[in-house]
Amino acid sequence: MIRVGLTGGIGAGKSTVAKTFIERGGFHIDADKIAREVVEPGTPGLARLVEAFGEDILAGDGSLDRAALAAKAFVDDESRSTLNSITHPLVGARTQEMLEAAPDDAIVIQDIPLLVEGNMAPFFHLVIIVHADAEERVRRLVELRGMPESDARARIAAQADDDQRRAVADAWLDNSSSPEALAAASAELWARRLVPFETNVRTRTPAPVDPELVAAEPNSSTLPTRITQRLWALAGANATAIDAAASGSADQGFVITARAADASDALADALPPGGFAPIGDGRFGSADPGRPATVGIRTAG
Repeated sequence: MIRVGLTGGIGAGKSTVAKTFIERGGFHIDADKIAREVVEPGTPGLARLVEAFGEDILAGDGSLDRAALAAKAFVDDESRSTLNSITHPLVGARTQEMLEAAPDDAIVIQDIPLLVEGNMAPFFHLVIIVHADAEERVRRLVELRGMPESDARARIAAQADDDQRRAVADAWLDNSSSPEALAAASAELWARRLVPFETNVRTRTPAPVDPELVAAEPNSSTLPTRITQRLWALAGANATAIDAAASGSADQGFVITARAADASDALADALPPGGFAPIGDGRFGSADPGRPATVGIRTAG
């Protein structure tokens, strides 16, 4: 299985990309949908919100009045923290349940609007950003969703900006044209990168490099940092250092320093499911055809 983080600013067109992937067999986990499910009437989540914020956050039918909750929960940092302490663990637990239910050969598409803002990128095999210019997104929100322009601009301003998204992007889908063009680009990304990536991870096979995918890298300056952060997410306390080495080619080189011999074994077990397949001599190669990299392990001392 591989986990793909899908995100983009409000109005960018994530739903078109998600639909394209789902039609091809993607296992979809929608963070917004889960956030609604865990506070539906009769759930412990809604009961805890009422306990924390009062009965007047409920609508007449007993469901959550989100505007009333927002009026109370976003007045200060303490209230916001209370809200997050209730909802985030519930969303996390439900997400984990869905991940455990996914098939072993799944391409899991985790649709997360605030993936960038939540610093979640290192925990995915791949992060896909759907992009549209801010003015185009304002137009869509106003004309297609009926949102007041001031609200649309405020929502956009409250989210990550384009530079922040590009810094974590492994794939960049531009939605400046038509939904059909975006769906076609998404289908090509699915067939050319996601399907081979999943197969390579499952079979523990290093990927042959696809030069066109490598050339489409959204931000080569942040690539070493992105890979290093992913390696830290896989290594955890088993590593004392992760160093990137200049290779003079598109193939990025990294060395993980293991805390001890048993930690070295743990790292060797963690790297293949995380997207780095064994290539011999204690080295591992990227299973992603669009991101060539090699990783070595050495033991501290």
